[in-house]
Amino acid sequence: MYVNDAYTLHSQSILLAPSFDYLLGTDRLGRDVLARLMEGGKVSLIIGVGSAFIASFFGLILGSIAGYFRGNVDKAFIVTVDLFLTFPTFFLLLALVSYVNASEWVLIVIISITGWMTTARLIRAESFKITSQPYIKILNIAKVKKTKILFKYYAPILAPIYFVSFTFGVGGAILAESGLSFLGLGIVAPQMSWGTILSGGKDVVEIAWWVSFFPGLMIFLITFSLINISNYLQQLTNKKQIL
Repeated sequence: MYVNDAYTLHSQSILLAPSFDYLLGTDRLGRDVLARLMEGGKVSLIIGVGSAFIASFFGLILGSIAGYFRGNVDKAFIVTVDLFLTFPTFFLLLALVSYVNASEWVLIVIISITGWMTTARLIRAESFKITSQPYIKILNIAKVKKTKILFKYYAPILAPIYFVSFTFGVGGAILAESGLSFLGLGIVAPQMSWGTILSGGKDVVEIAWWVSFFPGLMIFLITFSLINISNYLQQLTNKKQIL
């Protein structure tokens, strides 16, 4: 079995099927698909984790503030969320990407901008419940600092929702990046992601199925696993609330 990197071209090994020498085969430039999957996976996961962290954190801050202060702050929050939700998320992504040169960090920011609304709405709803509790009203009457109330009493209750949203958001971000890269609007050469590898194999899928199949399989497995982890965390959270 040859030891290859993701960028090495082999003119004598173009579109080879999976074998002992190339476990997942080669693409139309003779590059090792396995090596490219490993290299592209780093980029896809960095984008997924980075954008999910920023979007979830942004949603946590805005949602908790809206649920705590209510009034005009909450009205402004609702208007902002509704404005973002007016545009389909993927088309909003396409619109933003079309005006900039996409890179790893640019995609993290853009996907974050389009992915914070769901977390923010969940956090806002839970914050409303917390604000209605008698002990929060007593703390407000006692003029306890609002930052102390938010960090000491809101944060522990909202943390499980944040982690559930974060886990779910990673899978969504990976799918978003893969879709953009597949359309040629995401990661560009010489960088690679699972989306770009998948896109590179679409023209030869009839004669070399493995070029597109394996990156697609990785996207499915990671996304499916993250969704199940998110569901498990949500079940744990619900059990704690019942107890």
